[in-house]
Amino acid sequence: MRLRRENRRADAREHLGLAHELLSQTGADGFAERARREFEATGAVVPRQTVRPSTTLTPQEAQIARLAGEGLTNPEIGAQLFLSPHTVEWQLRKVFAKLGITSRRQIRATLGQRALA
Repeated sequence: MRLRRENRRADAREHLGLAHELLSQTGADGFAERARREFEATGAVVPRQTVRPSTTLTPQEAQIARLAGEGLTNPEIGAQLFLSPHTVEWQLRKVFAKLGITSRRQIRATLGQRALA
């Protein structure tokens, strides 16, 4: 970044391109995105990498999905897990996206199919 700010764009482009590549490969997405923005600021064109969402539920997401599949409301789930209803809602949105579903009714069927797979 210092090189770019000193108008040494060609020198900066070399280092930032390498930094972006290495950070992307190691999974440091936040730093890779910052390197990509700086790299673009030097005049380079870098295609944005599509974020591949994980399809594996975290333990907390799985627990919330199971409770929602049993018919519990967000406040009831939150009370059991010591979470706010807002946090439960946020986690459920992530569960819906990962499972490719759009409603609570689909949770039980989808989780049952995943258990069989």
